[in-house]
Amino acid sequence: MKDESLSLPVTGDTAEGLAYRVVEAARQIAVHYGLWLAETAHQLGPEQAVALESQVGDAYIPLLTRRIERALGLSGDVNGVLAALGEEKLGKLLDALAVSWLAADGVWFRKVEDARGMHDAKRVNDTCWSRLGYYEALRAKAALGLPERGGLPALKAAFGARLVSRINQWEIVDETPDSFVLRMVRCRVQSSRERQGLPPYPCISGGSVEYTAFAAGIDPAIATTCVSCPPDITLPACACAWRFSTK
Repeated sequence: MKDESLSLPVTGDTAEGLAYRVVEAARQIAVHYGLWLAETAHQLGPEQAVALESQVGDAYIPLLTRRIERALGLSGDVNGVLAALGEEKLGKLLDALAVSWLAADGVWFRKVEDARGMHDAKRVNDTCWSRLGYYEALRAKAALGLPERGGLPALKAAFGARLVSRINQWEIVDETPDSFVLRMVRCRVQSSRERQGLPPYPCISGGSVEYTAFAAGIDPAIATTCVSCPPDITLPACACAWRFSTK
């Protein structure tokens, strides 16, 4: 079978060829950056990797945006140009990015599953989500100015800063002064499977490592317990539910 990608305009200085190479450059930046983060986590541990990424990102993003500003002859900085789009367009753009982030996760899972089977796909998936959960927690703390060991109030606030919060419908139900339950009322992944006539994806292992890592990134004293998640569904009215408590 012919590889259609070989027919793409990867060379030359035509507008089409350059446009392809711009997209390819962004792709390679993302892959290389991710490889550095993954290998740093592998060799130095996830906590050190996230701490270093914070320094790297804070140093690199201004370099990247300044070069884009100069290359395109922008009258203002990148953030200003984006802000000028207005709240409605920016909200739609953020939603598109959030959905695209989840789509990338799904495509990776499917391709690994096709190549190596469900077991290996879930193994890779769960490791990625455990690291992403911890990373997202630390970035949320930085973005929102949350305190170290901020307990359940900080965790509640941090959930709203996650990309997935713009994709799924969710709610927080207080139980006691020392616990609350996060209910994923509508999950984009599970809803898509339902429309296709497929059974719920058994995501309890991935969800367990993801939410445990996210909570630990906010406050290590927070305990995470699964209330309901495929295949162990105890609350059929929601896609999944997780309890967070302090000891």
